[in-house]
Amino acid sequence: MSHSAQPPVIHGLRGWRPLALWPLGLIMRLWGRSLHFQASPETVRCLSKTDQPVAFTLWHNRLFITAEIFRRYRHGRSVYGLVSPSKDGAWLEAFFSLVGIRAVRGSSNKLGREAVSALVDVMKAGHDIGITPDGPRGPIYEFKAGGLIVARRVQAPLLLVGCAYDASWQFKSWDRFHLPRPFSTLRVYCVEVPSVDLADREASAQELQARLRVMSPDRGPATTVV
Repeated sequence: MSHSAQPPVIHGLRGWRPLALWPLGLIMRLWGRSLHFQASPETVRCLSKTDQPVAFTLWHNRLFITAEIFRRYRHGRSVYGLVSPSKDGAWLEAFFSLVGIRAVRGSSNKLGREAVSALVDVMKAGHDIGITPDGPRGPIYEFKAGGLIVARRVQAPLLLVGCAYDASWQFKSWDRFHLPRPFSTLRVYCVEVPSVDLADREASAQELQARLRVMSPDRGPATTVV
């Protein structure tokens, strides 16, 4: 006899723990506001278009800019990201809330059924979702086709977002995470990909991977840190 799988236990933070993150959240918000953004009129138009929910898609190592892009360009929109139900995920959810990103708790392993359903519900309610197609553990710059499931199901467009840094620290993590230096300049690129272009999931993933790599070059004066 088969037994249905038990839903994962979703951990949360209690007591003083969320307050412990508040100074870090304040620093991150001020840090983001110090950055100088450069974007073409077409990119600004694409980022500012808020008539329908979108799947905001960028590489994992560019995550730092997400909250600031929404603050500057997508006024009044909420973005939801998939966060693990684990204890580590509880800390990440609390931090996200401090910088303006909301969390959907669920396993990102091959985008399980519960996670997909939760993200679909978020988009049907009119909210944007954030997708890192090479996350959560890589390989770096590999666009997993599973990242297209939700947009295809809701028939929503992707906002393909890239970024080039003039000056950043780059960590020795699996994704070689970029942390832009305060008051530095970054160039933002954005292309809207309609849902009709995602019909062939595998072929679409390969095409989007190539485009997103071009939009997020790793050239420039980046310093590698631990």
